[in-house]
Amino acid sequence: MAEDLYANMEIAPREVKEMVDQGAEFLFVDVREPWEYETSHIEGSTLIPLGEIPANLARFERAAAVVLYCHHGMRSLDAAAWLRSQGVEGARSMTGGIDRWTTEIDDRVPRY
Repeated sequence: MAEDLYANMEIAPREVKEMVDQGAEFLFVDVREPWEYETSHIEGSTLIPLGEIPANLARFERAAAVVLYCHHGMRSLDAAAWLRSQGVEGARSMTGGIDRWTTEIDDRVPRY
């Protein structure tokens, strides 16, 4: 059963961009620290640092779908795994994080 819990947990930046372009309803969360968000972030995303994810569980539970990202995709993968373990089945991590978004989707988003 644990295998099913973690299936399809990552989503490519192109897929996220398609969701945005189609007006899909989802919670788009940046799990990085505030200073990182101030340096660079993806328009339409909400900052909820990794350490604050548990305190915001109810917000995630109410969302139709959840896409999380960080710098390179590791923190967001941890967050997605934790959220899934708490019953938020639709939580997904954007592969490669904001760094990959910048190189593949929108080069106006500053790299750091």
